[in-house]
Amino acid sequence: MAAPLPGRCNFFVQRKRRFCKMVTGTGKRFCGEHATMEEGGGGSRRIPCPLDPKHTVAEELLEKHLKKCNSRDKPRPVTLCERSREELESLVEKLKAAVKGLQEEVEDRTLSHPVLQEELTNPNNGDSAHKHLKQQASILGHLQELGLLHRGRCFVEFGAGRGKLSHWIHKALQNPESREDLQLLLVERSSTRFKVDGKHQDGGVAFERLQVDIQHLDLSKVPLLRNRKLPLVGVGKHLCGAATDLALRCLLETPAIMEDPEPPPKRLKGPETALRTEDSSTTSPPGSGPGSGSGPGSGSGPAPVLGLAVALCCHHRCEWRHYVGQQFFLQRGLGAAEFSAFCRMSSWATCGLRPANQSAASQGPTNQRGEVEEHEAAEETEAPSG
Repeated sequence: MAAPLPGRCNFFVQRKRRFCKMVTGTGKRFCGEHATMEEGGGGSRRIPCPLDPKHTVAEELLEKHLKKCNSRDKPRPVTLCERSREELESLVEKLKAAVKGLQEEVEDRTLSHPVLQEELTNPNNGDSAHKHLKQQASILGHLQELGLLHRGRCFVEFGAGRGKLSHWIHKALQNPESREDLQLLLVERSSTRFKVDGKHQDGGVAFERLQVDIQHLDLSKVPLLRNRKLPLVGVGKHLCGAATDLALRCLLETPAIMEDPEPPPKRLKGPETALRTEDSSTTSPPGSGPGSGSGPGSGSGPAPVLGLAVALCCHHRCEWRHYVGQQFFLQRGLGAAEFSAFCRMSSWATCGLRPANQSAASQGPTNQRGEVEEHEAAEETEAPSG
């Protein structure tokens, strides 16, 4: 049996067949959790935690520990089904009053791009693969319409998954005769199988993948961006809930990436070119986007950000603490409680009874469970495409 590591606990954990790896105090042989094993019984008497007997706590600190123990009961948000009809009607009226004066009719625009045409018409692609290809084609179509789909810039794909969106951006911009740089930075917090970006390590195009949560990413510290100093375009296909807010903050609240930067390329004409958030099939109404609050959308930001095109989803997973439009809510007398309720109410658009002439099979999964399963399985079930 191997001896305990220097400076680590001398208690042998029978279940794991090894010594405890917790650090010990100066001159001690056992960690705080196993201090009762110390000869002479020195230190405080430790007792099992009443909330979870799997760990112990110093007896005189029990009251303080119970207030912060991870096993304590945590406050549960009030669900919509627990609210009275009067409360729900009040929330609906508050929402109607808040959006009064905004553009409520949103134009439904599904675009496409020639680079995906062959795969879109490929009969070997199933319904799931075809759905994702249409979304990717629409995002590329919006990027092209906005004048963002060009070489000489860095595309940052947030929530990249396998990296299929970056794959199609690369395919759309392949040009061996062009000397302009092209860079693709894929950001994903999870470990992902079947990544496609590893197949595109060709000259003139730099692919880099970062496994990090968006809220912890500082783009000014990414060596690839500092060395190549290209203007940024943010993209994303599955930016669930608060991930869209986090991506906006990451792009526009990051310290300047470029040292003594040259003027960025000329922007498109129009008031929305500093920042444009696109659904894959819907244009966001004025006043409801990031520019409506005190978040990053209220300015162009210190980084050379040319634009943003993302497909929004999972509104019920948005969080007030990350929401970039807090000022918009506060100006209308709303706050975190109403925001949480509105997020839950957003599912009303895709749930409930369907028209009698539409079968459940034709509509696909519409509840939250189906939505989660779709996101978990989406990248795994998509057929190879290029």
